[in-house]
Amino acid sequence: MKRYKSKNKGWEDHYSTLAKKEHFPARSVYKLKEIQQKYNLIKKGDRVLDLGCSPGSWLIYAAELTGKRGQVIGVDLNPLSVKIPSSASIYIADILSVDDEFYELIGKDFNVILSDMAPATTGNKNVDAARSFNLCEAALHIAQKTLMPGGSFVCKIFQGEDFKKFSDSVKAGFKKSRIFKPQSSRKASKEIYIIGLDKN
Repeated sequence: MKRYKSKNKGWEDHYSTLAKKEHFPARSVYKLKEIQQKYNLIKKGDRVLDLGCSPGSWLIYAAELTGKRGQVIGVDLNPLSVKIPSSASIYIADILSVDDEFYELIGKDFNVILSDMAPATTGNKNVDAARSFNLCEAALHIAQKTLMPGGSFVCKIFQGEDFKKFSDSVKAGFKKSRIFKPQSSRKASKEIYIIGLDKN
């Protein structure tokens, strides 16, 4: 059963039009661009892990930032339908049920871990927020195991009753944390990003 969906399959707007023009599969790339412009997380030569990487916009942009000497690994339930850069690779896995084999495949010592995962929404904001929290907890657990000291973590969460609990978990694992709402997020969206900086 599919537990999360491809990012931002929504209606057309300025950002989705721009994404087509700039050859990105989805408008979600501009959220990561805003985060990058503000915090400069991804650098040349970095190893980056993109959790829930479909449809590929964050993966492609991250690979542009890391360059040929860097490496970007994407993980998703489904294969991508777009061409990816030579420095990027994809693994098919369910983030909610990873095992030792998963960690052997992706390796360790990532400089940055990204999660733009969203649950398959039900329309019930409490259920959707709870499902988002579960994905975020899974992403943070992977970050705790594979992110190198001093590394950064970016995670989308739907605002709900578990938001503070997750925010506190990120604060506990990083020297600094930030809450960020990109301008390119749809106004009606409950999504917000929690950023962990300088992993303990």
